[in-house]
Amino acid sequence: MEKGDKLFVRIDYRNNNKKFETNDFDDHIDYLEKIAAERFFIGGGFENKKGGMIIFKAKNLKEAKKIAKKDPLIKKALYTYKIYEWNLVLLSEKIEGY
Repeated sequence: MEKGDKLFVRIDYRNNNKKFETNDFDDHIDYLEKIAAERFFIGGGFENKKGGMIIFKAKNLKEAKKIAKKDPLIKKALYTYKIYEWNLVLLSEKIEGY
């Protein structure tokens, strides 16, 4: 990854009107692990909030939305999301311990 790269930020918001089934979160993680194996990808949940954020590489906004729409939590309307294009301006050359 280099300065100037374009990444996509997806912020997820829990739909409190929908009930989760036992395997919904597992299906979500399985899907995201497959995507993460193909490209730069980091993600996680917000502490004390019902939602999360994913930062990933995609060719363009259309591909980023396609990836999001295939996520089982999004398909089942358990979460909604917003996607933002993000230009990488600052990148550490070295991070201790990583």
